[in-house]
Amino acid sequence: MLYELLAADDGLFRLFNYTTFRTGGAIVTAFLFSVLTGDWVIDQLRARQGKGQPIRDLSLEAQLSKRGTPTMGGFLIWIGLLIATVLWGDLGNPYIWTVLFVTVSYAVLGFLDDYAKVTKQTDAGVSAKVRLLIEFFVAALAGAFIMGIHGAHTPLGHAEWGPLNDVAQYIASLAPETTVEPNDQSFSGGVAVPFVNEFFVPLGGFFILFAMIVIVGAANAVNFTDGLDGLAIVPMMFAGASYALIAYLTGNFIFADYLGIQFTPGAGEMGVLLGAMIGAGMGFLWFNAYPARVFMGDTGSLGLGGLIGVVAVAVKHEFALAIIGGLFVLEALSVMMQVSWFKITRKLTGEGKRIFLMAPLHHHFQKKNWPETRVVVRFWILSVLFALAGLATLKLR
Repeated sequence: MLYELLAADDGLFRLFNYTTFRTGGAIVTAFLFSVLTGDWVIDQLRARQGKGQPIRDLSLEAQLSKRGTPTMGGFLIWIGLLIATVLWGDLGNPYIWTVLFVTVSYAVLGFLDDYAKVTKQTDAGVSAKVRLLIEFFVAALAGAFIMGIHGAHTPLGHAEWGPLNDVAQYIASLAPETTVEPNDQSFSGGVAVPFVNEFFVPLGGFFILFAMIVIVGAANAVNFTDGLDGLAIVPMMFAGASYALIAYLTGNFIFADYLGIQFTPGAGEMGVLLGAMIGAGMGFLWFNAYPARVFMGDTGSLGLGGLIGVVAVAVKHEFALAIIGGLFVLEALSVMMQVSWFKITRKLTGEGKRIFLMAPLHHHFQKKNWPETRVVVRFWILSVLFALAGLATLKLR
């Protein structure tokens, strides 16, 4: 909103033309709104939830001590994120609306899951099949939207779109020998390969299926990770910061050309939204740090995972997400490996065996008598290393 009102000014307000300035503004705004509304939101959640989030009996004393803590704290994140994005983002950018569509849809689905758990006082919420069906449907729509935006290389027919009113003319002014075809199907229906310059695996219409897998996989991987105080939100902020940088670089022709990565007009605007997520995440961590006063619940984790997944698809760095979000991948893999191995060994021997003491992975280390804070901080350290490794793929080509 502020962009539309002030970006045309030739004086001090010309700063609103710069996504870096607006990203910084979004971080601060989202943080302040989340912190300032935090006590009120937590009080409202506690008053309405009574016993709070039901805690599974994992034979872990530290987990049982969390009984009575309210859930649905993801509302703290979404308050700050939505307000900051509306204030600082370019609302004429279709990427913003596509990311918000997935984020809000998954957050609502997560809320319904949390609500079912709280009201029934059970760890069984919305049916897994129903939840996955909705997740894949939303992801399919998002994949189709992104494919359409990429295919046109223009913002869905808008006559004006921020500083890139005429993308082809803009590129030509920077590098006259460079051209961009308006309907490059290898770009819109292709998947970029890490470590290789501007090479796309052409998927055509199957790109939508690929996008569905990335978005739904990211959402559920973050959901698995959200099991200890502060465990999920900090790696999400590192991943968000990484993709904010990637979005900025891919949205700038000069940097994209220098790095040999795909130029994606308008993608830099997603950095503002990711900045809002980082600020809101810091505000949430204010209350979620050990010992947590509130849990994000599926209301937060599903939406956050969907957000980072759809951004990865939009900036054509889907495979990099497996590296940047390596911690989430490890958590998800630990669950899949545990369940698969248990079923296989039970079928073969009549008795199911386990690879880990407990899954997801963070519970395995709790079973090894690691204090919760040690598990969380060491996982944070791993998330930093994964983020740096993922960013390295931008230059190692």
